[in-house]
Amino acid sequence: MRPNKLREIWQSGGAVVNGWLAIGNSFSAETMAHQGWDSLTIDLQHGVVDYTTMVPMLQAISTTPTVPVVRVPWLEPGILMKTLDAGAYGLICPMVNTKEDAQKLVAWTHYAPRGTRSFGPVRALLYSGADYPQHANDTIVTFAMIETAQALDNLDEIMSVEGLDAIYIGPSDLSLALGCTPTFDDLDPRAAAAVDHILARAKAHGLVAGIHNGSTRKALERIAKGFQFVTVSSDARLMAAGAQQVMAAMRAGNPPPAASGSY
Repeated sequence: MRPNKLREIWQSGGAVVNGWLAIGNSFSAETMAHQGWDSLTIDLQHGVVDYTTMVPMLQAISTTPTVPVVRVPWLEPGILMKTLDAGAYGLICPMVNTKEDAQKLVAWTHYAPRGTRSFGPVRALLYSGADYPQHANDTIVTFAMIETAQALDNLDEIMSVEGLDAIYIGPSDLSLALGCTPTFDDLDPRAAAAVDHILARAKAHGLVAGIHNGSTRKALERIAKGFQFVTVSSDARLMAAGAQQVMAAMRAGNPPPAASGSY
């Protein structure tokens, strides 16, 4: 079975640099994948992507060593299982608020006897190899998103669930839940303290901690704190930022550095 580079990076003590795909297009996914990200996450929750668009995006990512990850829309068994069957090597599930939620997430993403995932890895066999059924349980990575006040109250119970690999913090939703301004990087003090607490508890439980970031500055700061999965911006934000840079330079009569390649 194809190894999961996320696990290899974590076992070596490193941090995964993850990109985010909100644009439902295989060419943009392929272009992002060729830029050297450790992993790319296709966003089915808030991105403009559906399942039938996701599959060619996964195929596009597979032209590179970049690990394909998907954030599913919700904690629901059908989409979790179909996304794994399509070849995702990591799943991020939003709004995991209780131990029972975490237990469902683990059960629905693992084959028996560890879980209740139904068998039908139609594309996963092509991506990972014929021995996928024997090794999927130990290869796929499952993230539970911690982003609500309820999840904070149940943090240790959630993190104690066997088979959960990692947690992922959504700073904006977490900030909203705590009555703070929703943002990625410069959090209000109460939200910032919650992030530090979640990271500390994840370390105590032996789980990888991941978080969404708006800038490389903050992502590097959080790696230094102990986060081992950092998302930096998104395809849509990076495209807009690049276009803004070009237009600002053109209006000022100061051209930006030339991009490599002929297109």
